[in-house]
Amino acid sequence: MNSIVLAVIVMMALSLVRVPVILALIIATFAGGMSAGMSVGDVIGAFEGGLGNGATIALSYALLGAFAVALSRSGITHLLAEKIVGAIGAEPGGRNIFYAKMLLCGALLICASLAETIVPVHIAFIPILVPPLLEVMDRIKLDRRAAACAVTCGLILPYMLLPVGFGAVYQQNILGENINLAGEGLDFVIDTATIPLAMVIPSLGMVAGVLIAVLISYRKPRTYEVKGVGARNEKVAVSTTLTTGQIALSILGIVAALVTQLATDSMMLGGLIGFAVLSGSGFFKWHEVDDVFVTGLRMMALVGFIMVTAQGFAAVMQETGEVSALVEGSTALIGDSKGLAAFMMLLVGLLITMGIGSSFSTVPIIAVIYVPLCINFGFSPLATVALIGTAGALGDAGSPASDSTLGPTAGFNADGQHDHIWDTVVPTFLHFNLPLLAAGWIAAMVL
Repeated sequence: MNSIVLAVIVMMALSLVRVPVILALIIATFAGGMSAGMSVGDVIGAFEGGLGNGATIALSYALLGAFAVALSRSGITHLLAEKIVGAIGAEPGGRNIFYAKMLLCGALLICASLAETIVPVHIAFIPILVPPLLEVMDRIKLDRRAAACAVTCGLILPYMLLPVGFGAVYQQNILGENINLAGEGLDFVIDTATIPLAMVIPSLGMVAGVLIAVLISYRKPRTYEVKGVGARNEKVAVSTTLTTGQIALSILGIVAALVTQLATDSMMLGGLIGFAVLSGSGFFKWHEVDDVFVTGLRMMALVGFIMVTAQGFAAVMQETGEVSALVEGSTALIGDSKGLAAFMMLLVGLLITMGIGSSFSTVPIIAVIYVPLCINFGFSPLATVALIGTAGALGDAGSPASDSTLGPTAGFNADGQHDHIWDTVVPTFLHFNLPLLAAGWIAAMVL
């Protein structure tokens, strides 16, 4: 069995039986590396070499977690929850509850989309925006799996379809540039302006997935215990009354964090500045600052360590050099079937991205192999873009190591009631990867 396939299967199987994700990633790393012929020392060296790639984002999330807890202690999150619940009524009827759920899921999807395009902060908004809304979600019994699907859709759909923000990076710098580079010696060139057109049908698969998740799969009420942000077994003490000045200071902290990140391109510095503003605003006593900070770090610790471990796992998978072997092995099964060729290329893309955890890192690896295959099977330039673009996006949702799943978990598990695998990874895998497989295949066959 190909080492990448083996590693992904081991990682997913262990995760599904509730082996801690970090441990599952480490075991899968050794399984994949050693099956590719790497020695234990080689695996350890490549793994440790990759760990540093995730350190910055892990520390950034830890500081954003501290900021989120400080924001909760200020009382602004409790006030927001009360206002939203009051807007739908203290004891809303069934129809009001449904509208409130749709409103929240729609708002989360839009915010995630804006974070990928107009305000390119990516997943940095999640620890700030989502924890304050948990109390509202719990009051209306919104299934957090539906909300997680909405956020993940908002993180992936925009870069697939819209050439703005991270979408411009993915479509022009990653997808278009690598396809043209691979086709340079084969007289094959695409116009990057046509990429959004090629990605319309695959994007419809994402839309179908989020609608099914929100309106069908997770529509029923789900009960959670109403707890404080950063709390595990006890309530977090928060202010019960806020003056206009205190509300202004809370908003100032949020704005300062976002503006700092946009200006410096640093989530870490943004979280630090936001925390500093709230710490100096008198919402909690100075001797409590350390407790608030440590509570935030603890809240984000798991996600941070998973991010670091995932980078080590990805480094070993790339070190194996088994991507070419995986593609060659799959092409041996294709024969002359164009439809089967499209399906196998998408399936291989799914496996590679689930292992590496990033569509942006997958496209440069597969484009050099997929472009000649697409030319040989007679796929048009638009179909080639749809195949490679979708193959890269596949697995971004549904991978335990992807920031598109780790980000939502960081927000929805702020009170310890949202499981990374069963409440984020499995729902997003089922509702996005399967529709994307189907929609990507249709696009390749009709374009």
